Amino acid sequence: MDKTYDLLVVGGGINGAGIARDAAGRGLSVLLVEQRDLASATSSSSTKLIHGGLRYLEHYEFRLVREALQEREVLLAAAPHIIWPLTFVLPHHKGLRPQWMLRAGLFLYDHLAKRKRLPGSKALSLAGTPEGNPLKAQFTRAFSYSDCWVDDARLVVLNAQDAKTRGAEICTRTRCANLVRQIDYWDAELIDAAGSTRTVKARAVVNAAGPWVTRMVENAGLGDKAAGLRLVKGSHIIVPRIHDHDHCYIFQNDDGRIAFAIPYQRDYSLIGTTDVPYKGDPSEVKISDPEIDYLLELVNGYLAKPLGRDDVVWDYSGVRPLYDDKNANASAVTRDYVFDLDTGSAGNAPAILSIYGGKITTYRRLAEHAMQKLCPVLGNKSPDWTANATLPGGDMPDGDYNRFVADLKTRFDWVTPALLDRLARCYGTATRTILGHATSMAQLGQEVAPNLYEAELHYLIANEWACDAEDVLWRRTKLGLGMQPDQVDAVHHWFAAQARLGQAAQSSRQAG
Repeated sequence: MDKTYDLLVVGGGINGAGIARDAAGRGLSVLLVEQRDLASATSSSSTKLIHGGLRYLEHYEFRLVREALQEREVLLAAAPHIIWPLTFVLPHHKGLRPQWMLRAGLFLYDHLAKRKRLPGSKALSLAGTPEGNPLKAQFTRAFSYSDCWVDDARLVVLNAQDAKTRGAEICTRTRCANLVRQIDYWDAELIDAAGSTRTVKARAVVNAAGPWVTRMVENAGLGDKAAGLRLVKGSHIIVPRIHDHDHCYIFQNDDGRIAFAIPYQRDYSLIGTTDVPYKGDPSEVKISDPEIDYLLELVNGYLAKPLGRDDVVWDYSGVRPLYDDKNANASAVTRDYVFDLDTGSAGNAPAILSIYGGKITTYRRLAEHAMQKLCPVLGNKSPDWTANATLPGGDMPDGDYNRFVADLKTRFDWVTPALLDRLARCYGTATRTILGHATSMAQLGQEVAPNLYEAELHYLIANEWACDAEDVLWRRTKLGLGMQPDQVDAVHHWFAAQARLGQAAQSSRQAG
C-alpha cells in the first residue's frame, strides 16, 4: 500500500537535507530522495567556506551578506567539529581597489551583524611576517578579517542524520522519475539503483534538485511555469601547501573577481573559484584548461614562488543553480535564494516549492524560510527551532572543541594521534561510537588503507549512507587526496567484499 508523507524532498544537497531536518523537527512525516549520493553534486564542490561574501557588497547584496554573517555564529555553535574560524589575509594591490574602499567594505562587514566568536578586521604590515612570506616583495600592506571553514559534504550528511533521528526517511540512489498532482496529494514515482519502482503520496513537494530543478518542474507537468535558471560553473585546484601558517588568502584580480587560497587537509592549499556559464550535463561537469590557467595566473600575480600545472594534484568543479536575474556577468548573478511556490491556479492544490540559488552558508535560514511558506499549507504551527540546535557530533560541553579533543585523547590514549585528530574533526562526539569498546588498534579491524580502519567504514555504512569507496574517500572524508592507486583499490575491494557478504547472507535467509 502506498504511504502518504507530509513532505517529499527531492534532492540530497545542503538545501534538501536542511529542509528535511527542519520539517522532521516540526513533527512532519518526511521522505528525502537523492538520485546519487548525498552531497554528490554542487554541495561537495564549494570553496568550503561559511562566509558573508565580502565581494557581494559591491553588488549591493546587503540582505544576503547580513544573513550570511549572522549564520556564521549559529553554525559555529551547531557543528564546532566541522566548522571553525579562519583568518583571511587580503593583500592590498596598488593597481586595483584602493585602501579606502577595502577599509569601507571591511567596516560594513564587521558591523552588518553582531559578532560574538569572531574578531573584527584590522590592517597588517606584511614585511617580515609569516603572512608576507609567500608573497612578492611588492605587497607590503594587507587587511585581515574573519570567516569560517566548513567541511561541506559532511555538513550535508549531518543534516540528513539529524533528519533521520527526528523521523525522516532518507533514500539515496533513488530517483524521482515522475510527479503527478492529484486533488489532495502528489503521486511520486521513485526508482532505486536496482531499477525497482515504487509510488508514494505526498501532501507537498520540495524541489531542491539543484542543477536539475527545472527538470523536476517539468516532471511535475509545470514546465511552462518554470522560473529562469542560470547554471554557473565554479572550479577549484589543489596544490601542495603554499605557506606555513593557518591563514587564508583572498587575492584580487584585475577583472574584478577574487580567488581564495585556503589551507586544505594539512599538506595542501585549495585555490578557487571560477565563474563560468555552463550549458552541459551537470553530472559531467569538470574543470577546463582555461580555468586552470586562469587560477594559476591569478595567484601567481601574488606569490613569490609561482605555481605551474605540474603542481596541481587534484581539481574539482561544481555547477551553481542560480536564479537568472538576467545579469550579463556570471560573477554578478545573485547568490541569493529564490522560492517558487506553486499551489495550482485556484491556490488550493497540493503545493510544490522549487528552490533556485542559495549559498551553503545560508542553508539553515533557507530551510527555515521554506518551512514558513509550507507550514500554513500543511496546517503545521510548530515554531522555528534550528537556530539553537546542534548537529550530530556537535554536542560538546560549551561547544569547546579543544577541550573535547583533550578529553578524547585521555579516554582513548591507545589511538594514534593522527587517527584520533582526523576522527574528531570528521565525527565530533560520534568518534566515541566509532571507537566503541575497543581497547587497541587491532580491535578497530583491518586497516583497509592508511589511517582508515574497518570500524570507521562499518560506521559510515550503518549511519551515513556510504555505499562505495567514492562516498568514503571524497565526501565522508577526503582521504582519497594523497592516496596511491593501490590504496584506493583496496577500499574498492573492501566494499565489493562487503557486498558479496551481504548477498550471501540474504540468500541464506531466503533459503531458511
